Amino acid sequence: MGGLLNAAAPSAELTALLESGASGYTWAAATVGSNNAAGYQLATELPVMAVGGFNGTDPAPTLERFKQYVAEKQIRYFIGTGMGGAGRSTGGSDDAARIAAWVQETFTATTVGGTTVLDLTSS
Repeated sequence: MGGLLNAAAPSAELTALLESGASGYTWAAATVGSNNAAGYQLATELPVMAVGGFNGTDPAPTLERFKQYVAEKQIRYFIGTGMGGAGRSTGGSDDAARIAAWVQETFTATTVGGTTVLDLTSS
């Protein structure tokens, strides 16, 4: 998928999943980093949360705030990127890594079009 300088280009299957499941949510999905989020947002024309900002090292949102968004059913899916560990090793926040770890521990992962997706409405 994406990366620091390459926006994700989601499969048709993943795009359809995001589009069909977004109604009533503030964000169709969340993923680490703004370039990853941008690819999904451009493909679906739906809001996608960029966890950790540009490259996943900003403390936004915090794990506590992310948990609140999930509890309030504001985010439908979490899209895995393999970048969840960036934070501290690059001198930034580890909030994105903590969020990714919590999501993986709490929700069931499935693969959609070659991408790991977790439904944040079912645990």
